[in-house]
Amino acid sequence: MPELNPILAEAPRENETGDMSRLLHSFFRWTGMSQPRPVVLSGPSGAGKSTLLKRLMKEFEDVFGLSVSHTTRKPRPGEVDGTDYHFVMRDKMERCIKAGEFLEHAEFSGNLYGTSKWAVKAVQEQNRICILDVDLQGVKNIKTTTINPIYISVQPPSLQILETRLRGRQTETEDAIQRRLHTARQDMEMSKEQGMFDEVIVNDDLEEAYLKLKDLLKEVKLK
Repeated sequence: MPELNPILAEAPRENETGDMSRLLHSFFRWTGMSQPRPVVLSGPSGAGKSTLLKRLMKEFEDVFGLSVSHTTRKPRPGEVDGTDYHFVMRDKMERCIKAGEFLEHAEFSGNLYGTSKWAVKAVQEQNRICILDVDLQGVKNIKTTTINPIYISVQPPSLQILETRLRGRQTETEDAIQRRLHTARQDMEMSKEQGMFDEVIVNDDLEEAYLKLKDLLKEVKLK
């Protein structure tokens, strides 16, 4: 049994004959699968991805489930293990990565972050559509796996508008803003590459972007 499997063991199962929402039934119909396909949601910081995701999870809390990532960093004040992240020791996470138990992983500021196969399975075992919130490197890594998700990118209208949004937060240093802009520039260019994403949502208007996201989850099909 893989070391990160306790997530799956603790996952409650939903009655398969229960009243699932029309969105979930629609999703099953066009995928032709008995188990919902995951959704990979990606985009640069400041594009509005997190806002859209939180709204989606609130409106369809019985339909979608967010994959909880693992990390080797220490919990911050207020963070809950198993809800915000699965906090693990570095040596354990490294062993699990080598054993192939992670769909994607990366290192930031000396800490490992990643999405385990069992975190996705735990959501699917609840008959929920699993959403993976990952960066562009995570998207590339997941494309080498066999989980066959739908890839959706949330992008800002322009780099200039993104910079205005980041500065408007007034929470980051100039160096941090420049790093985010550099990453966003690469992200925006990669999102234009054919086959990288199934759909790209340009978040110029939050309400319109959210409606498009909901429509995509009901109607979009992989080419």
